Amino acid sequence: MAEPENPLAPKQEEEVDPHFEPVIKLTEQVDTKTHEEDEDVLFKMRAKLFRFDADASEWKERGTGDVRLLEHKETHKVRLVMRRDKTLKVCANHVISSDMRLQPNIGSDRSWVWKVAADYSESPPTAETLAIRFANSDNAGQFKTAFEDGQKKNASLSATDASAPAEGKPAEGAAEGEAAPAETKAEEAKEAEAPATEEAPAPAAAE
Repeated sequence: MAEPENPLAPKQEEEVDPHFEPVIKLTEQVDTKTHEEDEDVLFKMRAKLFRFDADASEWKERGTGDVRLLEHKETHKVRLVMRRDKTLKVCANHVISSDMRLQPNIGSDRSWVWKVAADYSESPPTAETLAIRFANSDNAGQFKTAFEDGQKKNASLSATDASAPAEGKPAEGAAEGEAAPAETKAEEAKEAEAPATEEAPAPAAAE
């Protein structure tokens, strides 16, 4: 004879496999444009970027990531672009003009300092003193070579090229990729007086 069911005994739950239709169905994936689709990568290397804060008289870190030199497939204009790791936010974006001068940072053989008349990583573009630091001196040397090659390419292009914002032009009669002697001396005098290379401490090394 079967025992009567105990009403106080816990009942065994039945396994349920619920299935719900999504309320909103996803449409086709939208490709995100980086405005770099029409450019070729000439140089790419991991580094750490700093900007000099003149008000505070100190270096401030701007980001760590891959610094790249990009050449436009049609105009052949070369620019420097650097994005932060993970967020991919732009921390440097400017044309490599012939009047820029890479200066060694005091006390370091793997860091370069240069001035930018208009960096487009922020809106509106701003004049900046930037410093970039690599893992070793060999990497820093490769960057300098690629940077100067980019300057020569841009100097050889027509000054009327409107595809990218120009930041500077060599003076008439100057050799390709070089500024006029008077401009060079003035630039060197500015660099000698600038706290970015003389008074400010060297930024921390790249990771």
